[in-house]
Amino acid sequence: MTLPPPIRTYFDADGTPDGVAPMSAFARDAAVHDEGRTHRGSKAIETWWRSAKAETRHTAVPTTVTERGDVTEVRATVSGDFPGSPAELTFLFRVDDGRIVDLRIGA
Repeated sequence: MTLPPPIRTYFDADGTPDGVAPMSAFARDAAVHDEGRTHRGSKAIETWWRSAKAETRHTAVPTTVTERGDVTEVRATVSGDFPGSPAELTFLFRVDDGRIVDLRIGA
């Protein structure tokens, strides 16, 4: 499966339960929308990443990718220490100038 470089960087880091936050993949003012909350900016995104990894020790493995205009939709199997694991989640990425500017994670 071919993923744009910043999205590949994201999933390479998310493929391990203790992965280092893939901050090089995100624009400085990027936003991540996950579980009803928005995390905006590098510091907030890194805090979100570290907290989620510490809490659930999850891994995400992409299964499909679809391009829809300026959005890259990736379906992934997410496994970890959370109810309902493993779960199929949808990751909606918008990339600009080689960096993720917006990420929405949902079922």
